[in-house]
Amino acid sequence: MTEDKWISSDPRTGKLVIRFWVKGFTKQFFISTGLKDTKRNREIVRSKRDAIATDIALSRFDSTLKSYQFKATQQNSPAALILKDVKSFYQLDLQQLWEKFTEFQSTQLEETSILGKYEPIANYIRKLPTKDLGAATTIRDWMLRSYTHYMTWMLLNYFSYCCKWAVKSGLIQDNPFASLKIQKPKKSSQAEDFRAFTLEQRDLIIQAFESHPKYGEYAPLVKFLFFTGCRPGEAFAYISPDCCRIVVNKSRNYHNILKGTKNGRKRVFPCQSGTKLQLLLLSIRPDKPNPDDLLFRSKTGKRMNSDIMLDFWKDGRFRSEGKVYKCPGLVKELAIQGLVPYLPPYSCRHTFATWAITSGITPDKVALWIGDTVQTVLQHYCHPEVVNAECPDF
Repeated sequence: MTEDKWISSDPRTGKLVIRFWVKGFTKQFFISTGLKDTKRNREIVRSKRDAIATDIALSRFDSTLKSYQFKATQQNSPAALILKDVKSFYQLDLQQLWEKFTEFQSTQLEETSILGKYEPIANYIRKLPTKDLGAATTIRDWMLRSYTHYMTWMLLNYFSYCCKWAVKSGLIQDNPFASLKIQKPKKSSQAEDFRAFTLEQRDLIIQAFESHPKYGEYAPLVKFLFFTGCRPGEAFAYISPDCCRIVVNKSRNYHNILKGTKNGRKRVFPCQSGTKLQLLLLSIRPDKPNPDDLLFRSKTGKRMNSDIMLDFWKDGRFRSEGKVYKCPGLVKELAIQGLVPYLPPYSCRHTFATWAITSGITPDKVALWIGDTVQTVLQHYCHPEVVNAECPDF
């Protein structure tokens, strides 16, 4: 049967209904979903349709339709479905399988990949209403209701990838997620990812940090990122504080794990005498610099990380009477005031690269300084609206 023959919209109510015939029965079966005809709800109804089709193919169709009804949860959400208990045909459940898969992948991948990707997915698996591989359709239905379309699509792909490995490893007989595909979300435009601040906006942000009573101690870090274009993780790691040459050879990721730079290469950033960058380094260099010491720390002396930076850049967090509250970080506050656009901390890098090229530095030199490829520099940092503008003293 085609999809149109299964699913339609009731012209009287605008709600989705399922109509279908089953071989051996003389009547047409009808299920009212109670869901409005929207793209997301159609995904939910299709998943129910797939469950019915599977039961028909396996000769376990419930002709009373009780197993296929759409019912509200305790929150009275019409889009929520009653979870169906499915007798498992698998000796391992999804959580056990993912643990074995992660253990295997840990011998193939860096620790950062395991912490940054596989452990978060394990957290999503723990939240599922069932881990039974025999209830793969139920898992998909629940995720469609509970998560975004993109997150559901991504998790289903990882679950399928895991089960495919398990089949090859002889742990299970088949991949229950292989056929549970949903439409791939359209990619959002990447234009905003590489936007840069103007030099006036950059200087306004720096001045705001320098004069801020709470975040003023982070002004040197913000200036360093703007003046070098280095990745935040590289500034969080060990950087030689030589005032004429900056050696960048390490980085710290979101999980605070020390590793090499993104491309695995050591690079040297030039710093001429009398420049803003050299004056900055001279002002923060200790009397007896230790090449293994840190350039930047938090106000409490902790090693810098992405969470701390987002606190003062985007959303500050504070605790009161056992509750956590948020307040805008400094750059977000400036954006709320309409003084600058809100761009993430990584835009310090984009700002440096964009204005370096605008000032006449060749793309190959910029690529060498920021530790990127010439192709990436040409593709993302040569903004026509910036290059054609009048360039202040860079």
